[in-house]
Amino acid sequence: FKRLTVERRLAADLPAVEVNGERVIQAFMAIMLNAADAMERGGTLRLRTGRSAERQDELVAEFSDTGAGIPAEHLGKIFEPFFTTKPAGRGTGLGLAICYGIVAEQGGRVAVESHPGLGTTFRVYLPVAQEDKA
Repeated sequence: FKRLTVERRLAADLPAVEVNGERVIQAFMAIMLNAADAMERGGTLRLRTGRSAERQDELVAEFSDTGAGIPAEHLGKIFEPFFTTKPAGRGTGLGLAICYGIVAEQGGRVAVESHPGLGTTFRVYLPVAQEDKA
């Protein structure tokens, strides 16, 4: 078994978000499973939540891993159904496509930044609930 370390930095007192919690958990799981796969020899997954630095009406959940990273030529394809860089039998290429769809249907967005050999960061932005936007 590989050794994975999870570090959490979860902000307190965040406003509520307008989402289907079960669906969002499914999206988060897809990102975390991909991160675990990318860290073949072990590594660290950092989870962070907070307010979006870009928009006050969004919260962000950030997932950073110390895995292999995603080559630049693949970044534009990772959310396409059936796209995978995994060997045959190890992936369907659906996890990130489903994640992207779930987040979009919840009114959010997904951003990714990667550095081959250093790791990848996914940021999931979700809308703040209407009553908490004021």
